[in-house]
Amino acid sequence: MTGTAHRRSSIVGWCLYDWANSAYSTVMLTFVFSVYFAKGVVGDEAEGSGMWGFAIGAAGLAVALLAPILGAIADHAGPRKPWIGALTLIAVLATAGLWFAEPDRAFIPLVITLVVISSITFEIGQVFYNAMLPTVAPRHMLGRMSGWGWGIGYIGGLACLALALALLIMPDPALFGLDRGNQEHVRATAILVALWYGLFSVPLFLWTDDKPWGESRPLGAAIAAGLKQLKHSLRSLPGKPTLMRFLIASALYRDGLGTLFAVGGLYAAGSFGMDFDEILIFAIGLNLTAGIGAIAFSWVDDRVGAKPTILISLAGLIGFSTTILFITDKTLFIGLALALGIFVGPTQSASRSLLARISPPELTTEMFGLYALTGKSIAFLGPILFGWVTLWTDSQRWGLATVICFFLAGALILLTVRPTTAGDDPSP
Repeated sequence: MTGTAHRRSSIVGWCLYDWANSAYSTVMLTFVFSVYFAKGVVGDEAEGSGMWGFAIGAAGLAVALLAPILGAIADHAGPRKPWIGALTLIAVLATAGLWFAEPDRAFIPLVITLVVISSITFEIGQVFYNAMLPTVAPRHMLGRMSGWGWGIGYIGGLACLALALALLIMPDPALFGLDRGNQEHVRATAILVALWYGLFSVPLFLWTDDKPWGESRPLGAAIAAGLKQLKHSLRSLPGKPTLMRFLIASALYRDGLGTLFAVGGLYAAGSFGMDFDEILIFAIGLNLTAGIGAIAFSWVDDRVGAKPTILISLAGLIGFSTTILFITDKTLFIGLALALGIFVGPTQSASRSLLARISPPELTTEMFGLYALTGKSIAFLGPILFGWVTLWTDSQRWGLATVICFFLAGALILLTVRPTTAGDDPSP
């Protein structure tokens, strides 16, 4: 294989991992299994939403505690693929195990346990996956590579949803001898996602370049070096107010986005009575608008700057989310939610662009590691707050209002960010 062909296959393998694991976040965490848990296993949308929020929040807290140590391993312990392989295997097996969750409250502990395990391993797998980017991509292609992975992830989630809809959810009578009365046609989405996740992860391990074993350190030394660097980075943050305020702002609005992803399907089902078929079609539409928004706003980012792009996107998220709180018509809700999706992608992509502009060139990798850490360190707050408010008020609408608070707080802090040094975002 020529050098060019080898690099191309390495890139394809890396991007396909995003295609693979996006099925888990889209189908299991957001639109299908979360709804089945609330309506089918628990039998009460508000109570089920609260339990689901607590489970995702607990997983996020675990990831926040583990991310610094595992980030150190990724930077200093040599190859990442063995770690990604182990974490992917656990996530796939835990996801497949959700097939056994029958529509009965007796299965609540099983679902909570498997969702927490699969969510933790999915998220930590992302830490090692992201750490492979500088190894896979030449420096002049880092941005494109990251964007390709992100875009392919949207498409992968959409493709798996479409397959679930066509093969499992919609056929009546159900295909493959599945018993609709026992919700097997819905539970089978866990098997589909597990197969999708595992199968499309294989090219990463076969084709994608990794750090050689010769660059590895002993495990103890790798952890010590990583924690030492992390300690230095945290101590130096007060002397970098632009970076510090951006990290705080982005952590808040990213937590809002994460919560929205986790409870979107629950809200559609509980507040508007959408059934599984409608939620799947709704999810496909959201993936399409999110992808369109990410592509369209990339031009805005290049022309007026990353900071204005983020603020415009957050304004769109706040405006449409607030409007959704006060409507009761399902058709209007779908239209507004699809419009809201347009602002999801650019919020994420422009944040990455802004951080690249304000980071010292010699510390870019370290700064992106800190970016991941700050996001995960509070990732549990949004889902837990949503769950608590939903249970306390017995209303998902009040729970959704907490998500808007995260968007608003992040936007207000971002307004104080003033990149001024050479190479920074030129926006005011």
